[in-house]
Amino acid sequence: MVRFQRLALLALPFIPAINAGPIAYGICQTGCNAVAVACYAGAGFTFGTITAGVGIPAAIVACNAALGTCSAACASVTLLAPTP
Repeated sequence: MVRFQRLALLALPFIPAINAGPIAYGICQTGCNAVAVACYAGAGFTFGTITAGVGIPAAIVACNAALGTCSAACASVTLLAPTP
């Protein structure tokens, strides 16, 4: 057991640091989706019930574009943030 502990301590400097922020990413995505739900509700629709097609309202297109922008910002910011 002692030998394993020494070996583990010697290996620690060679283990790469974790720089991903999966918890922050999940929180950020949840915020983006909550805003999208509110956007849909403001336009009089229910999030997740509209299929992409020719007749979708411009407000829904704007909500989807905002959701995509927010999700991309989450990926580019939070996944590179250090995890405490």
